Amino acid sequence: MFLCLALLTLLPATVSISPGVKVELTQKGIDYGRQLGIASIQSKLKTIRIPDISGTTNVPAVGKVKYSLSGLQLLDVGLPKSALDLVTGSGVRLSIGDAYMKLRGNWKVKYLKFITDHGSFDLNVNGLTITTSIKIDSDDTGRPAVSTISCSASVGSLKIQCHGGDKWMCDLFKDLLEKFGRKSLEKQICPLVQTAVSELNPELKTMNVLAKVDQYAEIEYSMVSSPVISNTSLVLNLKGEFYNIGKHQEPPFTATDFSMPTEANNMMYMGISAFTVNSAAFVYTTAGILSLYITDDMIPKSSPFRLTTKSFGIFVPQVEEKFPDLPMKLLVKAVKSPTVTFEPDNMTIQAAATVTAYAIQPNATLSPLFVLSLESSVSGRVFVSGIKLAGEVTFHEMNMTLVTSYVGDFRVESLDNIFKLVVKLVIIPNLNERLAKGYPLPMIGKMKLVSSQLHILKDYMLIGTDVQFMG
Repeated sequence: MFLCLALLTLLPATVSISPGVKVELTQKGIDYGRQLGIASIQSKLKTIRIPDISGTTNVPAVGKVKYSLSGLQLLDVGLPKSALDLVTGSGVRLSIGDAYMKLRGNWKVKYLKFITDHGSFDLNVNGLTITTSIKIDSDDTGRPAVSTISCSASVGSLKIQCHGGDKWMCDLFKDLLEKFGRKSLEKQICPLVQTAVSELNPELKTMNVLAKVDQYAEIEYSMVSSPVISNTSLVLNLKGEFYNIGKHQEPPFTATDFSMPTEANNMMYMGISAFTVNSAAFVYTTAGILSLYITDDMIPKSSPFRLTTKSFGIFVPQVEEKFPDLPMKLLVKAVKSPTVTFEPDNMTIQAAATVTAYAIQPNATLSPLFVLSLESSVSGRVFVSGIKLAGEVTFHEMNMTLVTSYVGDFRVESLDNIFKLVVKLVIIPNLNERLAKGYPLPMIGKMKLVSSQLHILKDYMLIGTDVQFMG
């Protein structure tokens, strides 16, 4: 139940926009949530206490009897049957049936002024039913909050077994417990259920509505519409947008809605759109960190190619002629945000950058050699790592054109193999190091993803996973 509530309570924002991320809870997930909720309610019901009952009454053929029922202890609570139903457009309804309680207490009587007797008794409460409807709401920070809007509880039957005493005494105790004990039980049950529900709120406040990714970026997971609830599942529409930390600038593109497939094998499914990933690219481009200085020490020592004017001179002779035997430095800098596209089983990233080549003078002065325009395409692989989404890319193809030359004209094609090597040996590994760190998925509390699988579909990724809430 609590898993269901936790996901249901990510409530709508004031502005309706298309989601970047969708989360669907299936019947399997709802059943797991119900188990967690029942365990919590059962624990609360075990705190029930029936106060001592004492007084005086008249018993036919016996006369005035002074009695007391004391020390009632709850020994066991059983909730063998329960159901958690989604209520279309509103919330959830929890039903508990055939519940039972076992209690034990002591009895004592005095009658005919001088006769006293005492003993113990066992009380079995059967046919206990509880029905509660739960409202889903949010606080002023956009985090979820839950409350009980209605609750009813009724006791089916009370059966007493007396140890010691006469039959008339046991009949008396049964009447007393029917009159006072039943009312006491029914009065305590709903407040305890309400407490179990309200105690979910501190856990819900841990939801990562705004999750930090690194020193540059954070991702927002607030709801953009009400939950879409059917009789078998619920879908939550999350914003799923990256922002620069402290500066929420919208990208020059918007999310487009996508439809989740009908799946039921896992407890939960997450759909992550290309919009979400592209908003990350926009954030890092805006932050100015999609640039990289490449020096010779970043080239593997096993490579015959070195980042020197001598090596480049083999393909562009005037580089070596004007700047003989000098080390070089390359500045690779994105000129616009990379674009990520999703097709079935295929993720592609298109990137545009400039490459500025420098000769490093003995006094460390940088002398520009040329500037290239680089259009590249890489394929990507994404995977779930713990509670994060991580990835890696593989070089696919690139095209270069000459923007400016400070050493005279030359054929750019002559540098193709060199820059393919630079991309494969330096740029791709550098990018993969960042991607391996991943970014947080929407989570609540100590939630753990189990047996996760990821598939790339048209315009979005689909994660199927089971979940566990760790104690």
